[in-house]
Amino acid sequence: MNIAYLLTGGNLGDRVKNLNDAEQVLNRQCGTVIKKSSLYETAAWGNTNQPAFLNQAIAIETKLDAEQLIHRILKIEKNMGRIRKEKYGPRLIDIDILLFNNDTVDLPFLKIPHPEMQNRRFVLIPLAEIAAEIIHPVLHKSISKLLTECKDESEVKKCP
Repeated sequence: MNIAYLLTGGNLGDRVKNLNDAEQVLNRQCGTVIKKSSLYETAAWGNTNQPAFLNQAIAIETKLDAEQLIHRILKIEKNMGRIRKEKYGPRLIDIDILLFNNDTVDLPFLKIPHPEMQNRRFVLIPLAEIAAEIIHPVLHKSISKLLTECKDESEVKKCP
């Protein structure tokens, strides 16, 4: 079995429902959700002229390899109504693979570990909630250490 850490997010429609729906579909089509963080709200990153995002980190146990997993994830996003128009644009759902076991993957359509995760508090805070001691396979630092070193000053608010 493989363990994948994912980040789900979105800023359009019923954000809580969209993240809950994504979790349920991941659980049915990709593997078993074994941990999930609280929901966190963050101002949009990159293209800031859009609604705030909700994000959640999810750990799944899966029989799929990383390539199979990303293909299923892309299909889930599409089926949930994700339209890819602009980089960092608004979206109903976004599902990123952050980590996959202790693997590194460098393909045109998939980079693991996620190449920007260490620079984004909206990724590290929910991930640290469920995987603080996991070691980044390239940077060789724990998620909690990456969070303390992160230079991103964006506010990330835990939802009640």
